[in-house]
Amino acid sequence: MSNPALDRIARCSRFGRRLIQAAPGLAGTLALDRPFDRGAMRTFLAEPPCADEDTLNCRLRQLRQRVWLTVTARDLAGSADLNEVTTAYTDLAEVCIAAALDFHHGQLAARYGEPRDEAGLVQQLVVVGMGKLGGGELNVSSDIDLIYLYAEEGETDGAKSISNHEFFVKLGRRLAGALSENTADGYVFRVDLRLRPWGDSGPQAMGFAMLEDYLVAHGRPWERYAWIKARPLTGGQDAALAGIVRPFVFRKYLDFEAFAAIRDLHVQIRREVARRDRTHNVKLGPGGIREIEFTAQVFQLIRGGQIPALQQRPTLAVLAELARAGLITDDARHELAEAYDFLRRLEHRLQYLDDAQTQLLPDDAESRAMLAEAMGFADFEALSAVLNRHRTKVTRHFEQVFAAPQTDQMTHPLAAVCCGTAGPESARALLENAGYADPARVQTALDTLRQQAARLPESTQLRLNALLPPALEIVGALPAPEVTLERLFALIQAIARRATYLALLGEYPAALRQLAKLLAASPWAAQMITRQPQLLDELIAPQHLMHAPDWAQLAAHLQTELDSHDGDTEAQMDRMRRFKQVQTLHLLAQDVAGRLTLEALSDHLSYLADTLLAETLARCWANLRTRHRDTPRFAVIGYGKLGGKELGYASDLDLVFLYEDDDERAQEIYARLAQRINTWLGTTTSAGVLYETDLRLRPDGASGLLVSATEAFRNYQLNHAWTWEHQAITRARFVCGDTDIGQRFEAIRRDILCAPRDLARLRDEVLAMRQKMRDGHPNPTGLFDLKHDSGGIVDVEFCVQYLILRDCARYSALADNVGNIALLGRAGAAGLIPAGVAQAAADAYRELRRRQHAVKLAGAEHARVPPQDLAAIRDAVRALWQATMGMKPD
Repeated sequence: MSNPALDRIARCSRFGRRLIQAAPGLAGTLALDRPFDRGAMRTFLAEPPCADEDTLNCRLRQLRQRVWLTVTARDLAGSADLNEVTTAYTDLAEVCIAAALDFHHGQLAARYGEPRDEAGLVQQLVVVGMGKLGGGELNVSSDIDLIYLYAEEGETDGAKSISNHEFFVKLGRRLAGALSENTADGYVFRVDLRLRPWGDSGPQAMGFAMLEDYLVAHGRPWERYAWIKARPLTGGQDAALAGIVRPFVFRKYLDFEAFAAIRDLHVQIRREVARRDRTHNVKLGPGGIREIEFTAQVFQLIRGGQIPALQQRPTLAVLAELARAGLITDDARHELAEAYDFLRRLEHRLQYLDDAQTQLLPDDAESRAMLAEAMGFADFEALSAVLNRHRTKVTRHFEQVFAAPQTDQMTHPLAAVCCGTAGPESARALLENAGYADPARVQTALDTLRQQAARLPESTQLRLNALLPPALEIVGALPAPEVTLERLFALIQAIARRATYLALLGEYPAALRQLAKLLAASPWAAQMITRQPQLLDELIAPQHLMHAPDWAQLAAHLQTELDSHDGDTEAQMDRMRRFKQVQTLHLLAQDVAGRLTLEALSDHLSYLADTLLAETLARCWANLRTRHRDTPRFAVIGYGKLGGKELGYASDLDLVFLYEDDDERAQEIYARLAQRINTWLGTTTSAGVLYETDLRLRPDGASGLLVSATEAFRNYQLNHAWTWEHQAITRARFVCGDTDIGQRFEAIRRDILCAPRDLARLRDEVLAMRQKMRDGHPNPTGLFDLKHDSGGIVDVEFCVQYLILRDCARYSALADNVGNIALLGRAGAAGLIPAGVAQAAADAYRELRRRQHAVKLAGAEHARVPPQDLAAIRDAVRALWQATMGMKPD
């Protein structure tokens, strides 16, 4: 009885047809209802044991035939997906390498003895799989790219001793022969060793020390791509090898070498694709497999040093991670992944035809018909139509990753101004035409920059000359261009000796435009980027800046990154600061672009703080020498802007620490933890400060204990706290730590807010505190202080706090920490104040905060504006004060 799966092989594969005919009994031994897994492969090779080399070679090739037939049958029948196919061939390669290596190591050791290092430890050959083998993506008829390494030099311990190097060279040659020699049973895999250091002219095996010296002194840009997928298959030296290779491949920051290599390889790929003989190549042709792989690897090289999750090998896994990190869109990931699946399956079916390593679409009618049937299409034309759609999408995404760099700028109209060769009148006219109202100020700034640049290397001066003309043009189109240009020049002076960043801005106009917008929007942003120029890396893909943050995902990324630096506190502190800066830059870009309301921005900045506080707590507890439990019974409570989720870019954090632990050492241990948290947040590292903190809102203020037991906190709040402390707790919330303590705190908070009060005394004390705050923030100018003056932000906040403390016992919904605008709405709905007054005050509060944010972002020390600009807003706040306090504001 015929087998439909084998019949389909006969129709779709000439090699399969010949294999079945040559060994008619073979098909009956196969289990086509399940994958051919690694265990079954090992069993086939081990039983019975291979007594000699000829038996081993025969058994390896017989295994390959069985795997080929099983996988091909399941693939063509639709039972195996792409992952099963590539996993099976990767497993086959690894099992065969291990078996051949074990056999031949034993043979050589019997003759020469075991290779040992100076300490007498036995050494093993570390076979490194490169390319698709390293990535676990091996295809049906692929070569396997191998590099042979060993950890330590030394010699064998036999009577006929040789060096470890000689031993492993011999072993490597025997391994390659066992796999690639073409016998009567065929071959297992063709072995390619040309990716090793120095290629064909390099030693066939080398020690780790030689590899490290090579990568540091001679490693070429293309080798960084090659080593991305490198994976040790044998030898048990994974961590040691990773320690050598990782710094070579994944740089901490972006470097110009990566830019140059990316650009050159992109040009090379485009040139090859344009060749006529590449048109029908599904791997190397336009929109082919290589373009998808290269797209993923480019991001790995650029971002892998900052995003450890990108330091993985499989292409589809990297694409998924790029989408999760917001570096490509979900649509791009989906289209590239679909194309990759289609192209790899097509590649396999091309290789099924004759078991040849080919990616070329056939010209003959028979092969085309076989290929169409194997892919499930009625004819080759239908297959070609779908193929072309996929290739078009791949090419589009490939080109989007490599946006055309800035062209030569020496013909730019402003080049003469930048170089100082334009006459005074000509320069003035050119600058005025570019949008500058004060050309003399611009000329002065340019002269100063040129004088400083004269001390730089010539190559850096050339990059600066290429950058300045488009920079002048872009900045000239922005508001207050002279100020923005001075900020840009300050940044250029700070990065002038780091040619990487000049190259980035000179070659990527989108990055330069985004930078100019940020500098124009805020001197604070300019200072942040100037102090931390590695943030410029984020501008390579400006669209990435505009992705809404997924805080759960970002928190997971941060945790993974910090875990990769376990035990290195300084590195972890730096990474957290970089994380904050990067996320703040993203939010700032979205803010400047008008994509975020102030409320949404404050929420995001609060989520950012929550994320960083949670990690700080976890890391500080893990590093605490004296711990009495695995998980602390400890919680961080946020007050003020953090508690109310109204954080700004430069806000400090008002924190209170609580614990609930009966251990007699608890007070001392948690006090030490709180001190460490405060130090972790406030210490200045090379990456700056994480957050400034204020701990004075704890019970008894600065003179009180740094941490409080929950019951002691409750007792203090109910029996000893001042009214202003109850005002403060209206905006407090649990941030991180023990959730049970968080719930306990919230219950205490609600009890306090809903407690009965002497209303006359309450009113007097709130008014007294408001006057004290007003006296502490005098305003001698004729301007209106948006926060502190009568009719400003603080008046609204005091009114809301007073309403909560006065009426929460009757209207418990006022205890919810939902923000001042929502609470005003609830007060109006409850009839505590007129609904119209509540709505007008809520609108006024929103506008006051928006104006305050804009003024502070622009760099003003005080948020003050001409009083006539906000007369109606102030009236609305005064009406709220009148309705709440029963008196006109001062």
